[in-house]
Amino acid sequence: MQSFNQPSHIIVTCSKRITPFLQLEVEELGFKIRKAFTTGIELIGTLNDCIRLNLNLRCASQVLYSLKFFYCNNPDELYRAVSQIQWESIIQKDGYFSVTSNVNNSTITNSLFANVKVKDAIVDRFRNKLNERPDSGPEIDKTVIHLFWKEDNAEIFIDTSGETLSKHGYRKIPGKAPMMESLAAATVLATKWDRTSPFINPMCGSSTLAIEAAMLATNRHPGLFRDNYGFMHILGFDNAFWEQEKQKLSDQFKTIPDFKIIATDISEDAINISRINAGAAGLIDLIEFKVCDFEETFVPENGNGIVFFNPEYGERLGDEIELEKTYAAIGDFMKKKCKGYTGYVFTGNFNLAKKIGLKTKRKIEFYNGKIDCRLLEYELYSGTKRMDKKK
Repeated sequence: MQSFNQPSHIIVTCSKRITPFLQLEVEELGFKIRKAFTTGIELIGTLNDCIRLNLNLRCASQVLYSLKFFYCNNPDELYRAVSQIQWESIIQKDGYFSVTSNVNNSTITNSLFANVKVKDAIVDRFRNKLNERPDSGPEIDKTVIHLFWKEDNAEIFIDTSGETLSKHGYRKIPGKAPMMESLAAATVLATKWDRTSPFINPMCGSSTLAIEAAMLATNRHPGLFRDNYGFMHILGFDNAFWEQEKQKLSDQFKTIPDFKIIATDISEDAINISRINAGAAGLIDLIEFKVCDFEETFVPENGNGIVFFNPEYGERLGDEIELEKTYAAIGDFMKKKCKGYTGYVFTGNFNLAKKIGLKTKRKIEFYNGKIDCRLLEYELYSGTKRMDKKK
């Protein structure tokens, strides 16, 4: 039986450029980070710590718990090293496991081959020790074993997450071109929002940004919406500890008097989808939805909050020409109706961003999938001057 209190090397992965916000989350949970890198962070902890991380993190993708680090030059060495791990104390003999990998080694031309070698080593050990074996396949809803192999360095992990943490579980209907929940959370964390002042989200789409903002403000965590993780299928899993940690999530809810999140969209379908998703997140009463053009969005005076746009980027020439007017109108809206607020525009089209016509205070780098994006910040104090569009 695998000890859930045995410290080991833990890697928490995330999408590129999200690491600073993941690091902030992990530190707020009381963990000490040993190393931060492009797609994640490294720390020391137990499998029970992995349970806490999985339940609480908004910006993470996977939480990987190390079983063994070794030097490896070829598939035969990989097989031998993996077969030495006591898999019978980790995976149920009548259970199910899958193998994932991140491989960069000259002897491997197809990462699926490395996966098969890991699978074979696990299965053969079970046969030799117990004369029976668990099932295996591509599904990642049970025990998941992850191989990291770069040049001659290899490491075997338990993927304690299984399905990615990037999806937070409340989004029943994604809507058109939705932002991934982990990215939405990171962009909100990147703003100067104090989590008590108004959060205005025109052009809200399926309202992922508004819902993530409401979750942050009320201290709701993604673990509330999910009942299956990779760690639950490891021998030694303590269901009582899991239930205790999940109860803590409910006990941490915050109530904020006069709290206001406003989400608007010109599409009635988008607002209907938004209401369904907000309802699934238990936040329907905290977000004011309205079908209207973004220029008609109500912005409370003296709110000192933020207004956050995530407009289309324009994939075709005709779209981009039409969107120039939209981006210019966004600038006019923030200038005229949002004085005292801080404005944000998330975009992957830097030429269109110039049409906003306001002086940018900060440009925060993100990726949306493979698209190079920026979160642009604007101080909307009284008397903001419009820039010359030719600049």
